[in-house]
Amino acid sequence: MIIVSITDPHDAQATALLQQSHALMQALFPPEDNFYLSIDDLVASDIHFYTGRIGDTILGTGALRVCDGYGEIKSMFVDEAARGKGIADAILRQIEDQARSLSLPLLKLETGNILHAAHRLYARHGFTPCGPFGDYPEIASSVFMEKRL
Repeated sequence: MIIVSITDPHDAQATALLQQSHALMQALFPPEDNFYLSIDDLVASDIHFYTGRIGDTILGTGALRVCDGYGEIKSMFVDEAARGKGIADAILRQIEDQARSLSLPLLKLETGNILHAAHRLYARHGFTPCGPFGDYPEIASSVFMEKRL
């Protein structure tokens, strides 16, 4: 059974997954095209950080950043060995539930243009392409998506 819960990003297992995610993004994209939040940034008051685990092992992360008029999905990552088990789906459902409980009308996200599995995940959950938002520049390596709640 997958358990999704609010977690401190400084939890050793959560930190290890976030570091894996950051390393992957650094390997795939130039530094100026990486927009992930640092582990310390994920403890801000406008962030709801979640992990998904099976048993005692944290296998995925995801966060909701509360912005003015919408929520932004950040830090979605699942350990490579655990992909395909529904962990990202469970975390994304929790993020959406939290956004609804905060009466946010819209969820938005930015992801890499070559992260096709992420595109499929978000499309399965009803996200559609949109333009850049917030402080994001319009660059070829970014894909922007949104979902009305």
